[in-house]
Amino acid sequence: MTESLRMEAQRRLDASRSGPERNRLGQFATPPALAQEIVEQALSFLPARAKVRFMDPAFGTGAFYSALLQAWPSSGIAGAAGIEIDADVLQEAKRVWRGADLHLTIGDFTQLPPPDDDLKPNLLICNPPYVRHHHLGAEQKTRLKAAVYRELGLSLDGLAGLYSYFLLLCDNWMAPDALAVWLIPSEFMDVNYGATIKQYLRERVSLLRIHRFNPESVQFDDALVTSAVVMFRNCPPANDCTVEFTYGGSLTQPSDRQTMKVDALADLSKWSALPGELAASLYTSEASPRLRDFFTIRRGIATGDNSFFVLDERQVIQNKIPACFLKPLLPSPKNLLANEILADKDGAPVLTPKRYLLDCGLSEKAVEVEYPDLWAYLQNGKSKRNNERYLSRHRKPWYSQEQRPAAPFLCTYMGRAVDGGNPFRFILNHSNATALNVYLLLYPKPQLAGALHDDEELKKVVWAALGEIGQNVLVQHGRVYGGGLHKLEPRELANAPATTIINAHPALAKSLVTQPTLL
Repeated sequence: MTESLRMEAQRRLDASRSGPERNRLGQFATPPALAQEIVEQALSFLPARAKVRFMDPAFGTGAFYSALLQAWPSSGIAGAAGIEIDADVLQEAKRVWRGADLHLTIGDFTQLPPPDDDLKPNLLICNPPYVRHHHLGAEQKTRLKAAVYRELGLSLDGLAGLYSYFLLLCDNWMAPDALAVWLIPSEFMDVNYGATIKQYLRERVSLLRIHRFNPESVQFDDALVTSAVVMFRNCPPANDCTVEFTYGGSLTQPSDRQTMKVDALADLSKWSALPGELAASLYTSEASPRLRDFFTIRRGIATGDNSFFVLDERQVIQNKIPACFLKPLLPSPKNLLANEILADKDGAPVLTPKRYLLDCGLSEKAVEVEYPDLWAYLQNGKSKRNNERYLSRHRKPWYSQEQRPAAPFLCTYMGRAVDGGNPFRFILNHSNATALNVYLLLYPKPQLAGALHDDEELKKVVWAALGEIGQNVLVQHGRVYGGGLHKLEPRELANAPATTIINAHPALAKSLVTQPTLL
């Protein structure tokens, strides 16, 4: 009966706020079935007659507490507490749980003092707010980072979301040997800011299990995020301790599982490779050749407003934009039907329709005097505040662009694996067209560039070799978001193995003697 009241209260709260508002606040309620499964798995790590002192520092309406009451005898619950920052949510929770042996506190968990030792929980389960870093103010980030350093001596990257701070700052709230279970985005397993979290899980606590849900199976109806469940005990890791990685299916019946020594995780750059045979290719200590040995890889141009800075032929003619301020531009991957871009005698891409990037380094005064039509176009942009956008404000002049010369090889930045296909495409570019940030640009390093100059056919050999890199390898080196959207950052692609290139043209291996191995 209480669970039905809780679910009705949750529905009212969700309906009272827009999607963007809940996204900004990171309020994504745990589905009841998932909460029940997480609680049952957590309890399997406890002795049968253990006295549970429960806590949830992001209580919401109490999905985990409700699941605990259904799965554990009331005589085995010594106490329960929850913290909630939202007054409206807390009011609903108090109404639902009126009369329950539950202590609820309103406040920002990250600013509250931990309880006395005898009140610290031995079971902490939490789905922390999924607030992205760009929704955290500068002062809030500074305070949170200082708190993590003060409590743990760890430095957390400014790109970390609020859930990262929740997990780390709970360290001082738990009783010795307490069991902690976190439902968090799986991105920490791969991204740079996740290094601090992974260090904490390896060195400060005894990591028991990490389950990563299949990205195609989104756990939250209102959030496209790949979720993971992280379980650990609040005690230092024992020598040769192991952790179980599971993937897919459900928490109780995963599709795959693998046990690893915790010590070995220090050398693994991407934990999302586990479980799986491809994990070995991601060890940072491995000395096999990587794409970074042959290419400098950079993301394409970010204009800040493609609707203003990217023009088609009709717009160029209509606004009389001088050709000297236009750069040929490749279309987006969805509009690029072929993976080989041919060029005409002038080097322009043989594509229809043609697109151009506006890029001018002259001062506004010089433009007004020498190119009045361009000046009129820029003034129209200023009237729409294009010059006040974030990227424009950081450019001088605001209508100039990053310098990204045409690259002979490109890789799509993100994509979905349609019908089991490769979410990434390698493009061979014979033209002088550059590309926007929906592509990664691969610029050959000196030795490879020299070989390509001497042998025109080698370009196609290298392109074919890039295309032969297994899609599983690229997926494992990248990251994936809810709904199956895969993404590759420049450094992630750079770390992919270059074995297919060496196999296709063994002479290129000689360049590794003198080529640097870092971006």
